[in-house]
Amino acid sequence: MNLSLPFGAYEVFITALLALPSFVSTPSPSHRPPGVTALACLFAFGVLASGLSLVSLLNPGGPLEPMWRLNPRGHEAFSRMGVWAPLLLGAVCLACAASAYGFLSGKRWGYRLGITLLLLNLCGDLVNAALGIEPRAVVGVPIVALLLWYLSSRKVKAFFSDTARAGA
Repeated sequence: MNLSLPFGAYEVFITALLALPSFVSTPSPSHRPPGVTALACLFAFGVLASGLSLVSLLNPGGPLEPMWRLNPRGHEAFSRMGVWAPLLLGAVCLACAASAYGFLSGKRWGYRLGITLLLLNLCGDLVNAALGIEPRAVVGVPIVALLLWYLSSRKVKAFFSDTARAGA
């Protein structure tokens, strides 16, 4: 699957990622819990990782190909998925972008989307660890559990409730 993109497409992608914060109208950072900001950054990293992976799969042998040395099994699995791999990565990229925006701007739907993404990640980690597909995935289980516990705290719920009421 070689759907070559011109080199300028990489620049457009990176520029769009860097410009994202300027489009976000955010509540006062002093009002936003620091953990919510950290999770928004985590989702922004998810945008970068899935987006670069998507571009790399669309351009085999391109300048991003060496990144797969970090996860050769992941590259192999995506390669076997055929056309579904870029579609999946595109969906993940968009979902992470929406969640990052929702967390930064204090949107209630962003909170729900973030929890949904973390729950999907938790399910994937559990299945991968239980079936022996990726034994190291078990490390993600307590991490995601702690993130979900944090998101269920009164302070975080109040932040997303307050900003939802203020925006209405």
